[in-house]
Amino acid sequence: MMLNKALEYTTAYLLLGGNLGNREDNLSQAISLIAVQIGEIEAVSSIYETAAWGKEDQPAFLNQAISVKTHFTALEVLRKALNIEQSLGRVRKEKWGERLIDIDLILFGDEVINIENLLQVPHPHMQVRKFVMAPLAEIAPHVIHPVLGQTVQSIYENITDVLEIRKL
Repeated sequence: MMLNKALEYTTAYLLLGGNLGNREDNLSQAISLIAVQIGEIEAVSSIYETAAWGKEDQPAFLNQAISVKTHFTALEVLRKALNIEQSLGRVRKEKWGERLIDIDLILFGDEVINIENLLQVPHPHMQVRKFVMAPLAEIAPHVIHPVLGQTVQSIYENITDVLEIRKL
């Protein structure tokens, strides 16, 4: 009988973003809450500023990628991330609309998850969005996309998204 069963950990990659309020402070608060509620922060990218994607008539976004060592499942990480968004004042009004904070689960170890209308990992649009891939490539260039079989760096180098991004 094992008395000290070691907890299994997974590295989750999250993308944080927002375009309302004090954007940098919102990212910082989200990271602090993630560290307390989800797991140990292993890496934090630089902050990148980009024009809005999808719905363009809104303020520019700040985005940042982080890696978190967690013992929670992907679904638990998603639920905790949604709770953190809500605690920071996120109100969901429209798809791709303005927001104080957004926390997306981009990768969860090498898992492929598809729970209809709830969770898709890897994030289904990550490979076509420069604002996701630039910060992710900064902290996880050698991580392999579990569906595409390519490194994050390779995907980023071959991205066709022309949205301008600026590293702060």
